[in-house]
Amino acid sequence: MTTLLLALHVLLAVIILVSRNMLTAVILLAVLSLFSSLLFFILHAPDVALTEAAVGAGVSTFLYIWIIRKTEMEIKP
Repeated sequence: MTTLLLALHVLLAVIILVSRNMLTAVILLAVLSLFSSLLFFILHAPDVALTEAAVGAGVSTFLYIWIIRKTEMEIKP
């Protein structure tokens, strides 16, 4: 299971790097963070898993999407 999650990490990281759409990359980054929290939970670190899920998938995704929306509104008149 751990090997599968690590392989998914590498695959998602490559997909994020080649993604041309910023919003798609942010959503995939949130998925990567959720996989990371699952990996931490499997490795018996539930406190780190909970923090990764809350901050990595929750707060940072919200901030990234908010910033993308703000910059797109400023560019388009």
